[in-house]
Parts: sequence; C-alpha cells; structure tokens
Amino acid sequence: MNLQLLIGGAAAPAEDARTFERRDPVTGEVATRAAAARKADVDRAVEAAAAAFPAWSQTGPGARRAILLKAADLLEAKTPQFIETGIAETGATGPWLGFNVAFAAGILREAAAMTTQVKGEVVPSDKPGTLAMAYRQPVGVLVGMAPWNAPVILGMRAVAMPIACGNTVVLKASEMCPRLHVMIGETLTEAGLPEGVINVVTHAAEDAPEVVAALVEHPKVRRVNFTGSTRVGRIIAELAARHLKPVLLELGGKAPMLVLDDADLDGAVNAAAFGAFMNQGQICMSTERIIVDEKVADAFVEKFAAKAKALPHGNPREHVVLGSVVDRATVERVNGLIADALAQGATCVAGGATDSTIMPATVIDGVTPAMKLFREESFGPVVCVVRARDTEHAIELANDTEYGLSSSVFGADVTRAMAVARRIEAGICHVNGPTVQDEAQMPFGGMKASGYGRFGGAAAIDEFTELRWITLEDPAQHYPF
Repeated sequence: MNLQLLIGGAAAPAEDARTFERRDPVTGEVATRAAAARKADVDRAVEAAAAAFPAWSQTGPGARRAILLKAADLLEAKTPQFIETGIAETGATGPWLGFNVAFAAGILREAAAMTTQVKGEVVPSDKPGTLAMAYRQPVGVLVGMAPWNAPVILGMRAVAMPIACGNTVVLKASEMCPRLHVMIGETLTEAGLPEGVINVVTHAAEDAPEVVAALVEHPKVRRVNFTGSTRVGRIIAELAARHLKPVLLELGGKAPMLVLDDADLDGAVNAAAFGAFMNQGQICMSTERIIVDEKVADAFVEKFAAKAKALPHGNPREHVVLGSVVDRATVERVNGLIADALAQGATCVAGGATDSTIMPATVIDGVTPAMKLFREESFGPVVCVVRARDTEHAIELANDTEYGLSSSVFGADVTRAMAVARRIEAGICHVNGPTVQDEAQMPFGGMKASGYGRFGGAAAIDEFTELRWITLEDPAQHYPF
C-alpha cells in the first residue's frame, strides 16, 4: 500500500496519484512507496493548517499538554515499528533508532511542560494610567523541514514546540525516510491533535525545489524551521528573506574535539569514538576533527586506532555498532576525502575506503588544513586527527572552519579547559564530554555557517511565538491638541 500525505487529519494521495520510491540502502529493495507532492498538494496542506489555527491557538495549555503527553506514550509504544521502518529507509542500526524514539518522546514531554511557560511581562510605562505588556502569542502556520539522519528526533523537534505554543504546522518529510516522518504526524493525530494542526507532505527528490518554494512562499506560512545541509539552508534563508519571513536554521558542522596535553586519554578516546562513529558519523554534531596536542598525540592515536578497529560494522539488522550509510553518494564522498588526504601525506591508521554502504570506522592521522578532510563535512564514518603545537594552536585550528555547531575540549585543568571552551566559535561546547549530545530543554543551535536560532526549551518559545506590545490606557488621557 502506498504511503499517503497527511492533510487535515486524513490520509490523502498526491495530485494525479503521483508516487516515488525510497529504497533500502543495504538490500536495494523498495522500502517505501510514497505520495509525491507538488505545489498543489502543499497549498492544500497549508490551507488545512490555516483553517485549524484559530481554534488551536485558543486551546488552553492544559489541553495542549494532555495531547502532547499522550503522544509521547503512543510514540514509545510504537518503538518496534519505528525501528523496523527506520532500518529499511535509512540503514541505521536498531539501537540508534530506538534512541531516536525515546528522545523524541522526551521532546514531546518537554514541549508539554512548556505550554504554561509562554509568558510575557508587565513593562513599566512613563505614560500615566497605562498598563504596558510584552505579550507572547502564537504566530500562525509554521513549516518544519526535517532530515533523515536522526529522523524521529529531528522530525519531532520540527513540530512539537510550535504546536505546544499554539501554532499549526506543515512538516516537510525527508525523501529518504517518508514513512518515518508520516508516522510522527499519525502518532500526534492519534493522540487527539485536532484536524489540520499537523500536516505532513512527502515528495520525490526531483520535486524538492518546487515543494520547498511553495512552502516558504505561501502567504499563510509565517515562519520556517529547517535542519539540514548548509547548502540548502542558504537557499531557504534567501527565499524566506524575499518574503521577510523569520527562519530557524540548524545546518552542517565540522565539530572539533580538542585533546589538551593534560587530558585523560582513555576518556578522550571513548568520547571520540562515540562522537565520530555513532550513526556512522551521520549526525550534525559528529566529531569530524580531533585536534590533539602533539605532546600526547602518539599515545592518543595508538589508543584511538585500536578502539576504532574493534568497532563491529555490518548489516544494521544484526548486532553491530556501525550499520549502513544512507546512500552510495556518501560512500563516494567519504572515499574521495580519504584519497585526497592520503595523497597529501596523511596516514590511515584504522579502517579505510570501501565500495559498500557498510563502511568501517576510519581514522586518518596527520591531516592538515590544506586537505579536504579538514574542511569539508564528511557526514560519514571517517574522522581526522590533526596535531597541534600547543593549546593556542589547537584553538586556532578549531576555529579554522566555516562551521560552528558543536565542539568539545578534554583537559584535566578544568579552569584552562573552560577558558578554551569560551574561545571556540561554536554554539555548543562540552568540556570532557563528546561533541554528540542533546537534551530537549537545552538551547540547541549553531554559529557561522552552521545556522542561527535555537531549538529547545525556553529559547524555542522565542522562535515560535510573536512578542507584541499591548497597552491598557485611560480613554480620558490628555493630548497636546
């Protein structure tokens, strides 16, 4: 049975019953055949959201909270179905997809808790007899665009807080995991979300420009949030700017992990392995550059290479740490980055290039800023080791990138490590922890080419509400004329 769009609380085919296929990256078999939306379908989805907004925006926080909490319970109950679907659509491992569902349930519960935190304030006015308020209210129809790499987490993040704040949404599903993203909409609808509050649009890859443009340009869409590549983020930001629509962007990364000369090397190795190879390195926060003080570099590389070689890789349906990358393009990109680094004098100390979408954990030592692997986001299971002369040089190398999402510093002298963390140009930095971590209540977002705006907790309320100045005044007040 073909996967359909979710519009106005009901399944609906795309115009002219158009469909597309998403194939399993491991077996090559059809994982999902889904409706291929175009502009007319987008318009239907936005109109459904607009029709639902007046009633939903006036729904009390208690009612909104109850629905979101019920959705969290339903989501967890569907964990096996999400895992099965996610393995087929993305090639990720079962544990990663199970974590996705658990974290997405946490996002829903955090959003539920925030329904009573959409607060304003009374602002002192110099005008006699005037009560002046900074008042927050829902915006209207919001668009969320989510990627495939952390499909349930990021799909839910795109819609949960906007809905909690009283908005209605259209979720643009990734063409890589259409069923997973529709399942998010179905779960929220099953929990009691009124018709049209959430709508989900799936589309073929070749129709992405038309669908994105239709979503951003629609006059009833007020704001957009997008998680994905910097290349596409720039396109969306430019398009939205023409219509003066605010955008929240969480884009690419090239996360550095700094290992200072007094670091706990065993702790750093464990964090580096987790950060570099969780979900095959296909996370925006993935550790892509390990910058190690040369005084401890040899010892670190020896331990880290041994750790990487011991990580099992294989069919994601089996008990492995690394499953499949999402497509052949990833294989070609990673192999190209490895080849360029080796040609310029770097050394492969674990793993290496492969022809399969099931790739080993790969570590390249001796990488310099002149190599593509230092600069370009690999989004695959390869990490480079860069040797720094000292702490100052390590900071310089860490900031020598267009990106600025996540980062990490390992050092026993916490005062020094904190001083280093403050100088790293990234929205997130963890001292003595991995670059890959998130919590639903934290302000999550980047700097530079990694985007702007913040998901998570109170920071997200600012993104998904309108702050207005409203006054109550004396009708008999004095005027100068």
